[in-house]
Amino acid sequence: MSLTEHKITVDSLEWFYRESSPIGRTDLLPVVLLHGLVSQSYSWRNILPALANQGTRAIAPDWIGYGFSQMPEKRDFAYTPDAFITALEGFIQALEIERFSLVVQGFLGSVGLQYALRHPEQIANIAILNTPISTTAKLPWKIKQMGLPLAGEVMTQDPLLVDRTLEGGSRYRIEDKDLDVYRKPFLKTSAVGRALLASIRNLQLEQAMTEIESGFKQWQQPILIQWGMIDPWLSIDIAQNFADSVPNAELIKLNNVGHYPQEHYHKTILEDLLPFIRRSQSN
Repeated sequence: MSLTEHKITVDSLEWFYRESSPIGRTDLLPVVLLHGLVSQSYSWRNILPALANQGTRAIAPDWIGYGFSQMPEKRDFAYTPDAFITALEGFIQALEIERFSLVVQGFLGSVGLQYALRHPEQIANIAILNTPISTTAKLPWKIKQMGLPLAGEVMTQDPLLVDRTLEGGSRYRIEDKDLDVYRKPFLKTSAVGRALLASIRNLQLEQAMTEIESGFKQWQQPILIQWGMIDPWLSIDIAQNFADSVPNAELIKLNNVGHYPQEHYHKTILEDLLPFIRRSQSN
């Protein structure tokens, strides 16, 4: 199943997204997959085709300011959760997606969960991979230091911060050919570093976690939580407490898996993700 790349302009913002489309007609709802810091939609490269193979349209955008999407200056885009949510609303509407499954991962994936709470009628089910979902979740020092005065401005212009962050979070080496894709935006323009800096400084994690922690206690749609057990930044306790507090959640613990599960363990993820998507959407 082929993976295609597209661009679409919505409300003066240009989105880049990757998509895998099923062959022929399908009754399954589409799936939208959202990446975290400092990643991009490329992280879903092995998940998208597998979803399409089972008859699901799968779409993974680069957040505004990330990957190959537009990187507006902060005077033109606030890089707050509300700004990302508003932009995502436009993107979903432009692609004429009315109801869908949502898959989120990482810091910024939490913005997708805030979107779901504000648009519950659009969400069939949610899969959560190592995403902050508790008021006990904190921004890790490796990422937090990128937002520091002066030091942050320098660090976020270094293409190797992608290597260090992705490999540090996943705890495994990433192939050079894949790192080349992640580095490319940083080598092309300084705007991507400024966007990352603005995102970290405006993440509003405490407020976001309060919204997520309280909002999902009343959530009724199915939730699948797949959690890398050796994540250096988000402990399994965060996932367990969330699963215990949500009415319809299942927690799958992934041994020897870090913060970016889709990077090295897509086959393991797909074992539970594919039937979850099928089962939930057939109800």
